[in-house]
Amino acid sequence: MDLCTVKCINEEKVKETALMMPDSDQIAKMANIYKAMSDPSRLRILSVLLTQEHCVCDIAVLCGQSDSAISHQLRLLRTLNIVKTRRDGKIIYYSLSDDHVDTLLKMSLAHVNE
Repeated sequence: MDLCTVKCINEEKVKETALMMPDSDQIAKMANIYKAMSDPSRLRILSVLLTQEHCVCDIAVLCGQSDSAISHQLRLLRTLNIVKTRRDGKIIYYSLSDDHVDTLLKMSLAHVNE
């Protein structure tokens, strides 16, 4: 069994850990990031953006989906600050929002390849 056989709470450790835990709002935001990244279509889009920025048309070709389907997914990823945009004339390029997203993706890929 995974339960303690004796109920003993280490108050010092509990207090120390409680101070370090994220608050409810932070937990909810973290959960939303993982929910967004748990969808295979969105994860495929993010993997495309791991190497370089791309426009919707390029992402659609690389993911084998329609431009509108990709745009829909990118909207959600942008709302959650997982991707960002850069405009060049009439073309909008998408990239990962920061190194944290890059690290999350690379670490999860390394984990599945162990």
